[in-house]
Amino acid sequence: MLMYITHPSDHYTIAEQVQMVLEGGCKWIQLRLKDASDEEFRQTAQEIIPLCQENSAFLVFDDRVELAREMSVHGVHLGKNDMNPLQAREYLGAEAIIGVTANTTDDILRFKGWDVDYVGLGPFRFTTTKSNLSPVLGIEGYEKVVKTVRGADMLLPIVAIGGITLEDIPAIMATGVNGVAMSGAILNAPDPVGYTREVIAALNKAAGIADAEAQKQVDEANASAESAAAND
Repeated sequence: MLMYITHPSDHYTIAEQVQMVLEGGCKWIQLRLKDASDEEFRQTAQEIIPLCQENSAFLVFDDRVELAREMSVHGVHLGKNDMNPLQAREYLGAEAIIGVTANTTDDILRFKGWDVDYVGLGPFRFTTTKSNLSPVLGIEGYEKVVKTVRGADMLLPIVAIGGITLEDIPAIMATGVNGVAMSGAILNAPDPVGYTREVIAALNKAAGIADAEAQKQVDEANASAESAAAND
């Protein structure tokens, strides 16, 4: 699962960015324009909504809950200082996608029982695409957070974010996260379309390995159960 987060660029407009990652196979876009006015944001959204519709891609807004409802997009991503997710759920309705930001295990655990759809956990490493960056997690940090959260019976999908590159994907996905969010690595690649395709291929490969490992554990558990039953 890949989410592409838009970012101002000297080389590409937001619409050009979205078109490239969609062409590369991405099906999940987050429109993020922190410094834009609502009208500027609306105008940009109007440019990319048809692109997402043509490619059957999900589109969520970073914050801008009122605009998300006005423009009938799929949902929002909410940072720690944005609207309360429960309020956003009430405002947008049951079908909306609502994502939240987390930097620690406690951040995620506080959403237990809340009607949210995924959590963006990061940063993985230092990144210049976001100001006021929280302490980086690294692979070990993701492993600890995922283990604790899953141990608390929380199945909320976790999306890794923050300075992630193609080369990081196997190790990151091995921590148990459900996907990655990327921006700069794709945007600054010599061929953003091709890079996006490579990212998705790596994610699919990692998911296949995870599925195989899960099936192996199920088979081992079944074999153990059958052996115990045969010895009774």
